[in-house]
Amino acid sequence: MKSRKIKKTPPRLNTVFQKYDPPLFFITINTWQHRAVLDNDDILTAFLEYGQKNAKDGRVIGKFVIMPDHIHLFARLSQENRLSDFVRLMKQHLDKTLQRKGVEKPWWQPGFFDHLMRNSESYRQKWEYVHNNPVRKNLAGKPESWPYQGEIVRIDRV
Repeated sequence: MKSRKIKKTPPRLNTVFQKYDPPLFFITINTWQHRAVLDNDDILTAFLEYGQKNAKDGRVIGKFVIMPDHIHLFARLSQENRLSDFVRLMKQHLDKTLQRKGVEKPWWQPGFFDHLMRNSESYRQKWEYVHNNPVRKNLAGKPESWPYQGEIVRIDRV
């Protein structure tokens, strides 16, 4: 029987990604065992630094919410950037702050969750859900009062 080589990604994905060039991702990054170590000004400052530095190189963070044990963000990356590298480097950047604050390792759940955004409506719907996270978790009375959220670069369309 003749063996066939299995491709790493389905051929249709190239077509999908070309349609959304540059693609917009919704990303969730969780802490190890959901430890509440992220909701503080130092982490927010480090996250903003990472986002501002990367915006210059075609790796844009739009809206985000930092919860005590996870981060939700929207990111637009040019085709030559790998999402896994972007998230890995973000974790490494935040690691320095966690270490300085004396938080014990491990800090992060391996990997991350991502979703390719396909239209403006789903972007708005996802943002509304994420924006209300602090209220649902009884961390804030209204979404706007949660201090660990924002938008680094405005992303208007998908």
